[in-house]
Order: sequence, then structure tokens, then C-alpha cells
Amino acid sequence: MSPVIRKKGEKFTIPSKYLLFALSAFCCLLLILSIFTSIFDTALSYVAGYVVIPFQKGITVVGTYLTDRADLFADMQELIAQNESLQEQVDELTVENNRLQQDKYELNELRKLFDLGEEYESYTKTGARIVSSESTNWYYSFVIDKGTDDGLAVNMNVIADGGLVGIITKVGPNWARVTSIISDDVYIMSQLLSTQDNLLVEGDLSLIQSDGVISFSDLLDTTDSAVVGDKVVTSNISDKFLPGLVVGYIQSIETDANNMTKSGTILPAVDFNHLEEVLVILELKETYEEE
Repeated sequence: MSPVIRKKGEKFTIPSKYLLFALSAFCCLLLILSIFTSIFDTALSYVAGYVVIPFQKGITVVGTYLTDRADLFADMQELIAQNESLQEQVDELTVENNRLQQDKYELNELRKLFDLGEEYESYTKTGARIVSSESTNWYYSFVIDKGTDDGLAVNMNVIADGGLVGIITKVGPNWARVTSIISDDVYIMSQLLSTQDNLLVEGDLSLIQSDGVISFSDLLDTTDSAVVGDKVVTSNISDKFLPGLVVGYIQSIETDANNMTKSGTILPAVDFNHLEEVLVILELKETYEEE
């Protein structure tokens, strides 16, 4: 085939059969691309349906759970804060209630002392508080918060809770030691209030610890008038104790081997397990006798 010679100035033209072939090929290519695109979209949708969507659901579930946990944590923090605030209020109310209970107890104790002061109104007295004790169970020896600066002296009698507690054995400017009637070395000349018969009351620490009583002896009761429950008071013939102070009540009584005297036990008028405040009688037996 001889080459086509184009004359100068002649335009280039594509034969129609080539143009038709090219357009047909282009259309086929578009058709193929359309088919593959449709298949890819279908496959992508399929993959998304089985992979992406469940994954998205999982993310949604996890997100919802975390959100709920966060809300729950916030609620818990708020409840904790409220609980702490309520606990503080409970603690404050508990402290206040305890203070009121203590005030009520002290008021009752002061009322008892006042009533006791009225009972022994003929004596000049001063109140004092116990600041230390030889024992935590029984107040057989203890220290009070008043001394010579307040007019206290050795051998002054101490009362509380309806009766005789003991006697001052040592004293300082602002303190005094009291030995109570339950101590082993204390002896009190006393008498039955009902018969005026004399008897000797003896402190007995072991007996008070075991049975809550002290002992007595040398009771002259020729008429057999003494009975359980009789009130025992200090006698006028006592050398250190003022007369008429209640010691306690006959708990048991028996006749001695000599058939002349009686002995037994006395329930003290004072609760020696619970003492906090006392009254000190600001008079000595010698001074009282002189008057």
C-alpha cells in the first residue's frame, strides 16, 4: 500500500470506521466499569452489613455502657458526698446529745447534792469534784479539787449521795485526799437511828468488793429490836465524825458467841462505784462540840 500523501494545507481526518470502533470500545469500557462498580458496591454493602455495621453497633453499645458508667460514677460521687455530709451531721448530733446527756447527769448529781445539803442544812458545806482515785472500781481513797485555799482541813467529813463518804486525811492548797468509810483502816462509832444503840462500823475493802457491804460489831441490843433495814448513823461519841450522818442500812445481823453483842453487815448509803462530786462539811468534830 502506498502511503497517503497529504497535501499542504489539507486537514487531518479520521476515517469513520475507526471513529466508530473507538466509540464502541469506549462504551464497552464504560459498561464494564459500570458492571464492576455495581459489583463492588454490592460487595462493599455486603461487607458493611456483616462487618462494619456490627462493629458500629458494638461501638454504640460500648459507648452507651461507658456513658452509663460515667453517669453512675457521678451519681455515686454525689451520694458519697451526701453521705459524708450526713455523717458529719450525725457526728455533730451525737456529740451534742452526749453533751446534753452529760449535762443532764451532772444536773441530777447536783440536785442530789442540793437535796443532801438540805438534809444536813445545819452544817456549813462546800462542793468539790473528784479528780483522781486509787482504784477505778471502788472509791476507797481519792483526791478532790479543793484544799486549804477553800477552807478545807484534815478530819473534815465528806458526804455524797445520801450519806457519809469518808474523811479528809491529807490536804494541800488546792487539793485534798479523802479516805472513804469502806477502807480497811476506818472505824466509825455509830448507832441505830431507831433505838440509839451504839455499834462499831468497820471498813472492809474485800467485803465491799465481793458483796457490796461493810461490817459492824459490838451492837448492844438487849431488847432484840435491831432488824434488817435499820438505818445506821454516826454517833455523838465518835471522835472524828460529826453526829447524825447516815452510814448505811443493816444488811445482815447475828448474835455473837458471847450472847451479849451482835455483829453483821451494813449496806452503805453511798454508791462507792459511782462518785464524781461530793460535799465537804466545813466543820471539825472538836469545833462542833465546842459550839
